[in-house]
Amino acid sequence: MPLSLHAAYVPSALQMLGTARHLVESAEKWCQEQDCAHGEIIGARIVEDMLPFSYQVKSVAEHTQGAIEGVRAGVYSPDLNPPPESFDDLRTKLSGAVDTLDALSEADMESFMGQPMRFEFKGNRMDFTAEEFLLSFSQPNFYFHCATAYGILRMKGAKVGKRDFLGKVRIKT
Repeated sequence: MPLSLHAAYVPSALQMLGTARHLVESAEKWCQEQDCAHGEIIGARIVEDMLPFSYQVKSVAEHTQGAIEGVRAGVYSPDLNPPPESFDDLRTKLSGAVDTLDALSEADMESFMGQPMRFEFKGNRMDFTAEEFLLSFSQPNFYFHCATAYGILRMKGAKVGKRDFLGKVRIKT
């Protein structure tokens, strides 16, 4: 039996949304333990020309929920609004993405197959099919942004490790 688009995309997206949620929880706990302002993590960057922790977490939601909304519309342009500025607002953003993915059925995802899809950003355009967009653009992006959020926490000294990044793996039951 071939792998469905739903099976190839949705479980991994939900896994990384869970990881991002856990990273937000870990960041908040670290701030409490260090007796520092939440902005210490919310605005933290690995290097100056990189976007901050809050943007990285927001982007995990954007490249999951936003990608699905883009596929439905046939075009995706990244949300350029500022990222949430609190842990609660980051959790809300991630929860909305989880709700969107939880509501997707296999039939919904399979109906996207072969549909034209366009990515537009700052005058650049890339044309895809829906499945190419989700698997070759959206998926690597949500992994990248989740890994970057993880890296920021490690850089700040938060006690997170590989298991924190992997999140809830799908094991044989």
